[in-house]
Amino acid sequence: MLIAPRVEVLDLKMDLFGSVVHPTLVWDESEAVLIDAGYPGLLEQLREQAERAGVSAERLTRLIITHQDIDHIGGANAILALNPQIEVLAHADDRPYILGEIPLIKFSPERLAQVTELTSKLPEARRRETLEGFTHPNPRVDRTIADGETLPYCGGIVVIHTPGHTPGHVMLYLESSKVLVAGDGMNVSDGHLTGPNVQMTPDLGQATRSLKRLATYDVETVVCYHGGAYSGRDVNARIAELGSALDPVG
Repeated sequence: MLIAPRVEVLDLKMDLFGSVVHPTLVWDESEAVLIDAGYPGLLEQLREQAERAGVSAERLTRLIITHQDIDHIGGANAILALNPQIEVLAHADDRPYILGEIPLIKFSPERLAQVTELTSKLPEARRRETLEGFTHPNPRVDRTIADGETLPYCGGIVVIHTPGHTPGHVMLYLESSKVLVAGDGMNVSDGHLTGPNVQMTPDLGQATRSLKRLATYDVETVVCYHGGAYSGRDVNARIAELGSALDPVG
């Protein structure tokens, strides 16, 4: 779905879990930036949707990973196999997890065993691709990004370090379109903008306090990895409300 000029929210369905995730594609004449890579096994969906938006996957120049979770990094190696020249960016605090130097915080051997069982029902080629992404999910990280840094791509992409969901979780503010790509820092549920998923957020207090850091940004649309796009005249007030209401220490 095109939510602003040259800002496309993808809609990738992971049948194994009955879930949908929403990477964001941003581009201009010289750059094509993908924010998050999806689950393993979703490459064809990603390619088809990017091409419908007018951007071939082979044209991608950057992959920005908002954080280490498997549904954000699992599809990365398949994307990089299409174009090894893509630069991969992530925050330093999540870099060792993404590289596999430290085990992913939320992906256990028990979860991998469950995935292995579920993939047995898939066609052979897709089963191999999906399992490879889950068993070897760790892409390279070419460059780390820091809080407050403005990446000089597609009209300016501001990095906002918002830890809590993971140590190196970031949100990305697209200056030219006033779009906030929120990763898993917020969600959209039944058409409402909500805070981080309680069950999947190890430090809920820190994650909700991180939302207060968004007060200086004029946001017209929020893209949540789970739930998609949310916009409206109340969006800035709603973000401020979430940061205050959910903060256990006030």
